[in-house]
Order: sequence, then structure tokens, then C-alpha cells
Amino acid sequence: MQPKQEIKSLLLLFGGQFTSNQESYGKSPFWILSIPSEDIARNLMKRTVCAKSIFELWGHGKSTEELYSSLKNYPVEKMVPFVHPDSTYKIKIHTFNKTLTQEEKVKRIDALEFLPFEGKVNLKKPQHTFSILEDYGLDPNCIPEKPHNIYFGRWIADGQRELIQSYSVKKRHFIGNTSMDAGLSFIMANHGQVKENDVVFDPFVGTGGLLIASAHFGAYVCGTDIDYNTVHGLGKATRKNQKWRGPDENIRANLRQYGLEKYYLDVLVSDASKPSWRKGTYFDAIITDPPYGIRESTRRTGSQKEIPKGIEKCPESHVPVSLSYHLSDMFFDLLNFAAETLMLGGRLVYWLPVYTPEYTEEMVPRHPCLRLISNCEQKLSNHTSRRLITMEKVKTFEDRDQYSHLPSDHFLAYQGHNSFREKYFSGVTKRIAREEKSSQE
Repeated sequence: MQPKQEIKSLLLLFGGQFTSNQESYGKSPFWILSIPSEDIARNLMKRTVCAKSIFELWGHGKSTEELYSSLKNYPVEKMVPFVHPDSTYKIKIHTFNKTLTQEEKVKRIDALEFLPFEGKVNLKKPQHTFSILEDYGLDPNCIPEKPHNIYFGRWIADGQRELIQSYSVKKRHFIGNTSMDAGLSFIMANHGQVKENDVVFDPFVGTGGLLIASAHFGAYVCGTDIDYNTVHGLGKATRKNQKWRGPDENIRANLRQYGLEKYYLDVLVSDASKPSWRKGTYFDAIITDPPYGIRESTRRTGSQKEIPKGIEKCPESHVPVSLSYHLSDMFFDLLNFAAETLMLGGRLVYWLPVYTPEYTEEMVPRHPCLRLISNCEQKLSNHTSRRLITMEKVKTFEDRDQYSHLPSDHFLAYQGHNSFREKYFSGVTKRIAREEKSSQE
């Protein structure tokens, strides 16, 4: 995953821009950003699960000498509100990829005596916390003697990484085989710029993991799924040592578990290939994880008969006949649905499975009403990965837009039922064959 895209989306949400002179974000865990105000920085950290902390940078350099020189050039008038005699403070040391002894830490802190600190040291509850940040690279097998970069700044706020634990799937009341990881759910909500009082929809809702993250940020949530048992919390359980689901294992119970039930609109049994919504723009964001055919089958309602019968009234418990649902058709329908039902400026966030040896950026499905915002990779294996695709609605949907993108080559890689599944297991089979061959040699 690329944390930059989450930060970029959140800065735009709060009225900022992602601006930086830093050349590379992949080679260092520390970023230098230009943010318009401290309020925007605090709002950013109230949402992000990718960033650990944010600091007001007072100085930095590739050596201690450069750092001290940089600090001496920092305007004193900007320091005064935090170093005056009536203030309390403490200084902390953070190192990445190296552990320092207490003696080394004290030595580094004492070397900052030239800074105009006039307040009292308070290690338990200081008014202001300052940090020395040292970057020793990303390779744990090749730790340099001296850091690549050193930073000093005033701590402003921490991110929301604790949400990954507090919303962990392991602690959740209702789960399934493919329940989305809590951290990824929050990243998707942030990519979608979900905010208070938004309406967020998931057309492949499953056990509702993506709805929980959006509800946490104050959005009203709803979804659909073709699986009657999943929507109603029936059938076999996926937990170890539990045969059947309990009477209160459902999406609503999950939201209730986290105190978010008031944001629950509803979930329906519905076919994503045949949307049951009347025409109009209803949703501020559509956030979803379509089935790939690996652990969850790709299905839609229908019959093999060429001439379908007219619509008949069926009992509530009736389960319609289902057909295979090609991934190409699924993504085509998803983009059309988003283009029709999203508010202008609303976002579609979804996972696109790819067979890595064949992947090119041209394979990402496009639509004339949707602009591609970001495309981030999560590796699944040596030969497969999935891309987190974020798109924004930039044009009002017209009937002619429904098929205007059909002739493009973006959907070719996903034509044929279970096309990704076959490539996925083909790679697994080849790996097993190689392992067996090497063990026999």
C-alpha cells in the first residue's frame, strides 16, 4: 500500500494540498510536508491510520552539524510560544531501525542546550513535547553507524493506528471468510473521503466490514449482497469450534458492538448486476470489495434459458437461480452504477484483482463520468496482487455514457468466468510443482 494516497485524500478533504519537496517517499519512513495550518494537521491525524505522528519541523539535516545549523536558523519568534518560562516540556528520542542506549539518548538531548528553553522539564504531563527523529534506513541487515537523516520538531498529534486493534476482525461479533481487515477498511474510507452525515453504500456488502469503518467516521451506511444467508446471518459459522451462526450474528449487531447502530440504514438481498434503485444520485461514496472467485464465488441471478420468463411474485424465502458473473461484467456494472448513483464529486473505492505478469495500468477499468484518482498495490503472492482503485465522479451521468466505454480494452483481462481464479490457481500449481521438483533433487 502507498500511504501517500491516503494522506493526499485526507488533506484535500480538510482543505489542504499535498505539497512536498522530498524526492522519494519509499526510501524513508519520515516525510516532510507543507501543511497550511496546525488545525488541518490535527484533523489529518484524527483520520489517518497510515501515519503514526505529525510534528512541526524546527530543523533537519543529514548530520548532527547540519541539524544544529538548521535549528539555529529557525525563527526565534516561532519558538517563543512553546519555550517561555511559564511552559513545561520534555524531549523524546525516536529512532527508526536502530536502538540507542539511555546514555546515548541523554547525550543527544544535552547537545540541544543552545535552544532557548526557559520552561520547566515535566516528563509526565508536559504542555509541549519535542522529539529528535533519527532515520537509519529500511534494511535491518545493514544498519549504518550514523543516521541518514535527523529531524527535530514539536509534536502535534498522533494518528489513529489504535483503530486497527480496537476494530480487529478477531474481536468482531459477526465475521465471514473474506471479512476485510480493519486497517484496510479505514484506509478505504479515507480514500473515499468519507465524512460526517455522508451516505455510503457497498454493493457487495458481505459481513459489512467496510460499513463499520465508514460509520466510525459518522457516515450513514447501507449495502446489498446476493447471498441471503450472509445478509440474514444464517448458515454455517466461519469461526473455529463453532458450527452454526448465532441468532444475533449479523451486520447490525456488528455496528451495535461498536456503538454505531444509529448509522445503520439497512442491508438488502439484491443482485449487483440488476440494481433495484430508481434513477438518481443517492450516495456520497461507494466503497466495496467485489468477489474474485477465490474464496467467494462470483454470481448473479438469471437463467440459462434464452427467453426469460416474466417477473413472478415469489415468497420471501425464495432463492432465485444464479449464473456465473464474469469479472469483466462485474466491473462494467460497478462503474456504471457508480456513475449513475454517486453525487457529483463522490468517490468509488474498490479492489481490482490482477495477475501480476500480465498487469499494465491500461487494464484498470475506466468510465467517462469517473476520473481515476489513485491506484495502489497490495501484493497477495508472487504472481497475484490487488489494486485499490479510487475514482471520483466528475461528470453528470447521461444514458449515452452507459456503453461508451465498452469497446475499450480495459475489461479484456477479466472476460471469461473465473478468469482470475484460473490464473491464481495456475500460479499456485506451478509453485507446488517447483517445490516438489526441488525436494526430489
